[in-house]
Amino acid sequence: MATMCQTWSIFTVVLLLAVQLCVGGKSCTIWSSVGTLVQRETSFKVYCSFYCKCKGSMYSGHPPALQSHMELNPTTILFNVVNITKNRTYSCHCDCSPGLDPCGLDISTGYPPDSPKNISCIYKVKENKSGDVFCSWNRGRTTYLENTSFLRMRIRNHTHTLRIPSKGTDSPAGSFPVPTSVQFISVWVRVENALGSAQSSIINYTLSDIETPPTPDLVQPECSSRACTVKVKQQSVRTEHLEIQYTAGGQTWTMYSKQAANLSPVQNITSLEPYTLYHFRARVRFSSGLWSEWSASISNWTQEDTPNKLDVWYAETASDFTSLRVYWKKANMPTSRGTIKGYELEMYNPSSGSTFVSNISVDVRNYSVTFCAECEVKVWARNSKGLSPPAKITVSHTKAEPPQDVRATQGNHSVTISWRKPETAPPPVACVVEWYPEGRKLEKLRWVRLSGSDSHAVITDMKAFECYEGAVHVFYGGNSASSSRFTGVTTQESAPAAFPVFEHTVEGNIVTVTWTELDRGQRMGCITKYTIYLESDNGHTQRHSVPASHRVFIFKDLPPALYNLWMTASTAKGEGPIGVKIRFLIQQSQLSLLLVCGVIFIILLLVCLCQCTAVKQRFQCLMLDVVPDPANSKWAKECTQEKGKMNLQVQLSNSSVTKEEEELILVEVEELPKQIGDTSTPDNVSSQYPSQSALSPETTPATLLYPLTTYIKSLSHDSDSSDHTQTSLDTNTTVDYISSHGPENMGEEDQDEDEDEDEEFAEVLGFFPSHNMFTDQLHFGGKLTLDAVKIDCSGFQNI
Repeated sequence: MATMCQTWSIFTVVLLLAVQLCVGGKSCTIWSSVGTLVQRETSFKVYCSFYCKCKGSMYSGHPPALQSHMELNPTTILFNVVNITKNRTYSCHCDCSPGLDPCGLDISTGYPPDSPKNISCIYKVKENKSGDVFCSWNRGRTTYLENTSFLRMRIRNHTHTLRIPSKGTDSPAGSFPVPTSVQFISVWVRVENALGSAQSSIINYTLSDIETPPTPDLVQPECSSRACTVKVKQQSVRTEHLEIQYTAGGQTWTMYSKQAANLSPVQNITSLEPYTLYHFRARVRFSSGLWSEWSASISNWTQEDTPNKLDVWYAETASDFTSLRVYWKKANMPTSRGTIKGYELEMYNPSSGSTFVSNISVDVRNYSVTFCAECEVKVWARNSKGLSPPAKITVSHTKAEPPQDVRATQGNHSVTISWRKPETAPPPVACVVEWYPEGRKLEKLRWVRLSGSDSHAVITDMKAFECYEGAVHVFYGGNSASSSRFTGVTTQESAPAAFPVFEHTVEGNIVTVTWTELDRGQRMGCITKYTIYLESDNGHTQRHSVPASHRVFIFKDLPPALYNLWMTASTAKGEGPIGVKIRFLIQQSQLSLLLVCGVIFIILLLVCLCQCTAVKQRFQCLMLDVVPDPANSKWAKECTQEKGKMNLQVQLSNSSVTKEEEELILVEVEELPKQIGDTSTPDNVSSQYPSQSALSPETTPATLLYPLTTYIKSLSHDSDSSDHTQTSLDTNTTVDYISSHGPENMGEEDQDEDEDEDEEFAEVLGFFPSHNMFTDQLHFGGKLTLDAVKIDCSGFQNI
């Protein structure tokens, strides 16, 4: 029983395997309506039929992408392919149990072949008895399929066929051996692939028209400084024509000769440049037929020769034109004619007969000399063959009319300098246009030498975003010349990339701003102007444009304030970035401060003087609001006791007064006659000063000579040395006590102090009104022997 069960299990497994094998192990079958090879840009259908009931799907491409299919029946789906343009792969999927593999289909696409066109055949003669006919053609568009071409050639009523398989873009070609005795052939081509076939038209050839000799072989040429000898090796066939071409430095090929080869196999090519690498090639031809292919090129250098004359120019290195720097261009191949070993410079002074010679190394391009008006400078180049002709410089030209309307026109990476010859000037013999970066003439001078008939020069070696300047020099006959300058030339330009670095100095209300040029890499062209901005603390901004040649700007008479200062640079393309703002302060003028301080000081001085006790004591009589009555004064009472004499008693102000000062000093007083404006003639001094209370309106003078006030007048005289009588009179003045010190009681120091105080008080009194109470003098009778008269007005307070 167990053996039967095992046998049944094995049978079941074998049956399932057989079923899978019968259905191919796939879950479906896939096919197209046109097969697996389809012409491009056509439409067709792809079908899938599944072996089990499931929901099928179709995919296409790499990686597979789900397609929108249609259900034809429960087990079959289809997909419409429209305008297929490349090879595609399609697959169908279904979930079956047991699981089976999906099915797939590869579709190849392509085109049927076009008819071959442009069949071209040549007869390559190998030797005098045989050769090969080599044919090529244009097969048309690419078919993307494997093609088979059949080259067919009819020779003497016999057709020969050559099968040539090709695929992709390979150029089809083929050849047949043909004896030289054949004169005519017929050629055509047939092409086939899986989608179709096509055939060309028949082309007939005469072999003499398409025969070509073998490519010649050249021997290494031998060269001198001006010529090279080219030799052709012996060929297997005889040719009648030879053509040689040569070139130097990658230039176009130049044909040298086309002549019968049997004259000589050696050709001498002349008119070559010294010390130049030349390349040569050759080809041959029969008396009829086609030229052979070009031979491989061979090369050789021509030998050196003495250099040509240098291109020399100069620049002045001093304003007085006593120093020159001579420049020369690096010699190119046509000029150097070999390897330049160095240069020689000679300066000859005909007035003194002296000659200066200098040998200059090969890497130097300029040399400075001390120039005189009649001196002549010559420059030579030297190589292994000798010296070049001298290039002369003569600077002492007669001034002529300069060229007119010198203009610079910017182009694409170039600048054209143009000018116009003056109408009255003779035809020039030569012109030189020089240019250099702005401010760098001695380091970067460039020039071009032109003929006298030229009126413009195209300059191509100017750097972008660099500002250039230069001049046009025109030379006439008779050693006369003239020039016109040009500035502000650039090939490309933009706004500056930076701002100027500047400094400022403040002196009172004057501010001086100085700055330096921008770095050349930051100018981005030609600087046209600088702009200085000055902003005050109230927000008002001044803007000042300064020409590009200036480096200093001065602000004058700036009012006191706090300011901001900054700068920018500009080109023709715009203004650069704003610079760093610098703050500074304009202070009040010290002179104005001194005047203000002086006025304040005087006012404070007057206030202090008014508060000072000594001043109060001396000027209190001037400052009293009420005038005391002089009739009640002690002085008036004592004066009545003795006529003509006065007892002047010193008013003790402190305990330091000496005993001698306490003694009375008698002073003779002179009685004065009645003054103008007095109402009566007094008999004594006291009667001239009536009491203010005793006056009545009837007795008051109509017009007082001075206003009613108090005053003080100090007199200091030497009674021994002067007999002059001191007189003081004021009809409106009240006098109190007179303190007198004799000469014997007053020292020199006291006198000096009194004089200083009097001068100080006199200066102070200068500030009082011009109606001065001291205009008239005081008059006293007799001799006043006091060194000083001091009136103390403090007693009026006790009256």
